[in-house]
Amino acid sequence: MPMHAEYLSALQNLYRRKPVAVLEDLRRALDTHSRTTIFRVLSVAGYLTSYSDAGRYYTLKPIPRFDSRGIWLYRGIGFSSHGTLRATVTYLVEKSAAGQTHEELQELLQLRVHDTLRVLVRAQALTRERFEEAYVYLSSKPQVASVQKAKRQQLAAALPAAAQLEPSRVIDVLVDVIRHPKDDAGAVASRLRALGHSVTLDQAEAIFARYALKKTLRSRSRRSLR
Repeated sequence: MPMHAEYLSALQNLYRRKPVAVLEDLRRALDTHSRTTIFRVLSVAGYLTSYSDAGRYYTLKPIPRFDSRGIWLYRGIGFSSHGTLRATVTYLVEKSAAGQTHEELQELLQLRVHDTLRVLVRAQALTRERFEEAYVYLSSKPQVASVQKAKRQQLAAALPAAAQLEPSRVIDVLVDVIRHPKDDAGAVASRLRALGHSVTLDQAEAIFARYALKKTLRSRSRRSLR
């Protein structure tokens, strides 16, 4: 049975007013209490469910502007191009150069993921190893996990030389430089802030200078962040 055009029109009108909606918003917009009808309409339109807030929020697929890691945060509500929270955490760990701690994932996702990590480790979708004061979550693939562990150790070995800087900020910058070796401190700081990391230009430049990553152009970097 074809979807009624008025339902789809009402759905589009709702999402023109607000980029995310809860079930009650959808009921009012479509003038129905039938969950079956609501999700039929959403399925035809193409929708995503939030990975945060117990999946209470819905948006249409064309709306989110995902960052380079597939994350979109709207007023603290998280959506992922990878789908569920478990799938998202698995992707972020698998693609990380040096694995991820819970603190690093929490900062990125703006959500505590202790339970999710526990489930993924138990299901052998991820592995973990104790590293200094925290667990580092690694790929389930032994060869990838070995490379991630080595990179984490390499980054940690450099930290005492920059003891005055917050360790998590140093790791954020160094991992980003590995991924974007041609970028200067300004570009790295700007990109990390867009990803939700609290890295200032001064911190990025200090880390670049400390590890002689490359010559930085402070004046140009400042203009690029305005």
